Amino acid sequence: MAKFELKTTHVPAGDQPQAIAKLVAGLKRGERHQTLLGVTGSGKTFTAANVIAAVQQPTLVIAHNKTLAAQLAQEYRDFFPDAAVHYFVSYYDYYQPEAYVAHSDTYIEKEAQINEEIERLRHASTQALLTRKDVIVVASVSCIYGLGSPEEYRKVHLELRAGVKKDRAELIRELIGVYFERTNADLTPGTFRAMGNSVEIMPTGERVLYRVEFDGPTIGKLRIIDAVTRAEKRSAESIFLFPAKHYVTPEHERARAIEDIRHELKGQLAKFEKSGKLLEAERLKRRTNYDLAMIREIGYCNGIENYSRHFDGRKPGEPPYSLLDYFPDGFLTIIDESHVTVPQIGGMYAGDRARKETLIEFGFRLPSALDNRPLMFDEFKERVGQVIYTSATPGPYEKGKSGKNIVEQVVRPTGLLDPLIDIRPVTSKGLSLTQGAKGESLKTYPGQVQDVIAEIAGVVERGNRVLVTTLTKKMAEDLNDYLKERKIKSTYLHSDVETLERIETLTSLRRGEVDVLVGVNLLREGLDLPEVELVAILDADKEGFLRSEVSLIQTIGRAARNSAGRVILYADHETESLKKAVGETRRRRTLQEAYNKKHGITPTTIKKAIKDITEELRSEHTKAIVSMLEVDKELYKKNPRGFVAAKKKEMAAAVKELDFETAALIRDELLALTGGRKKK
Repeated sequence: MAKFELKTTHVPAGDQPQAIAKLVAGLKRGERHQTLLGVTGSGKTFTAANVIAAVQQPTLVIAHNKTLAAQLAQEYRDFFPDAAVHYFVSYYDYYQPEAYVAHSDTYIEKEAQINEEIERLRHASTQALLTRKDVIVVASVSCIYGLGSPEEYRKVHLELRAGVKKDRAELIRELIGVYFERTNADLTPGTFRAMGNSVEIMPTGERVLYRVEFDGPTIGKLRIIDAVTRAEKRSAESIFLFPAKHYVTPEHERARAIEDIRHELKGQLAKFEKSGKLLEAERLKRRTNYDLAMIREIGYCNGIENYSRHFDGRKPGEPPYSLLDYFPDGFLTIIDESHVTVPQIGGMYAGDRARKETLIEFGFRLPSALDNRPLMFDEFKERVGQVIYTSATPGPYEKGKSGKNIVEQVVRPTGLLDPLIDIRPVTSKGLSLTQGAKGESLKTYPGQVQDVIAEIAGVVERGNRVLVTTLTKKMAEDLNDYLKERKIKSTYLHSDVETLERIETLTSLRRGEVDVLVGVNLLREGLDLPEVELVAILDADKEGFLRSEVSLIQTIGRAARNSAGRVILYADHETESLKKAVGETRRRRTLQEAYNKKHGITPTTIKKAIKDITEELRSEHTKAIVSMLEVDKELYKKNPRGFVAAKKKEMAAAVKELDFETAALIRDELLALTGGRKKK
């Protein structure tokens, strides 16, 4: 049996050895809930990888957004290069859910652009879970949404073996039966084409072609072919093909489901007609009958997931199948940045239900659509088994569930300390500020702005950088303009700034092209900026989401990569959140100083190549691609097929590294070259 083998030159250091030992011991004792309270930069993912290697359990890692999930998947792939590490997120590039706005009588049809590469990775995840034990799936919260039955998915597969009696027509029928689509164009995952005495198939989970060559009524040879170069990679004695869709229903079950849907439709139409809702009744009748005709003829319809309860044979209210059902018994769950991810998991059900109740009320869906839903939080808890929550700031849920099983990872392997904290007043007598570059908002705290300007001068003179956090986007922009007027190299960063522009901004900060970065809450999690000496938090005493205990601790952590790191909190009074955040930071710093003194460690600033900030979203081999993304019409004109093939190969390489931003740019370039149009 394949095992998790951790391959790395790193050795656990700082608090990592004791954290690994405690977590492993807790799992072996059967503890259901444990929390890894790891400060910023303490190597929580490395600790988790060591735990996985020790317990040898299939593992689900849940992150709160796609980008973080991609980064974690790449890290786990580096740690376990021989294991099956997969990435499972929502497969939409663009998604507008079906909805109805009653007050304006506006029906919004579901509109989606499916990313076929991410869909392929989703299939690769489920197929690995059903065929291997050494599996890590890094997923977003989409893992709690409805998915087809794992038992039917497992049962309905094809095994093709050389020498077996099967002719070309029979194989084509079988492929259509497991939802593969026939095409004469280029193959994409889940499609096939017949050419002469052979059939070429692109499976759902891999970027290769299976060529099945027939010798009369018998399968002669099976070849594995590179999808782009068309070069033969190897021959095979047998190949397995899982269904091209996760929603799989046998013929006899399909007939039963159709009858169940008809019965439900009849009952709902009677209710509408009794209530005088004739428009709603006609709307529901027309739509449902069309869907039933599609299901009867081709076994599938758009939005078939809304009928999933009938196909699965579930009773009203019973939870749907999800990715969690594809895991074997006894799997481990790691919830990353749990203070964000846990509330996100808990909030999915209510929002989904409210939208669907409106659709049902006005005749756009049958009531059974309510059972196509994410898991309720209690249902999620029942399915995950043993859980490790990881966060620098665990939430009340994790703390309450873990009890005494909270493992601290406070001491960093680098010896770096949590920053020094200085609390200063927001206003200051004797200091005044004239009208700012864009107006009144700067007048609210003249003292802290002038004080920050004075601090910036010293930090810049020492060759370091400054982060300033404000409460609003407008304040960030106004303060940025004000700093620029005073010849300070400044820029701002907030949610309106595009992803790639954010990367360029952060790179400029690290290079020294910018000395000060002004932002709102985007400066909390995930930024690795060792050049930052000072973090200034304006209006730190304004209690609320952006100045909560969690937000303050996360923001303070941005100064923990520099040996001279410090934080200035501007506050006229001490809020409860401020008191707790400062107290926790000082407690951690005391423990870190004691460890360093005992082991003779002198903290030094992390030295990290400037290119690393872009490598969060771009891998090494794709940076050259990014510089060539302008449409090269001349090359395309000379050899259209060759140019497109080369670009597709580059796009596939980017996706393999989970570098979807680069892949999307290449895709858009190809659309522009070939006259395609990106769906908005």
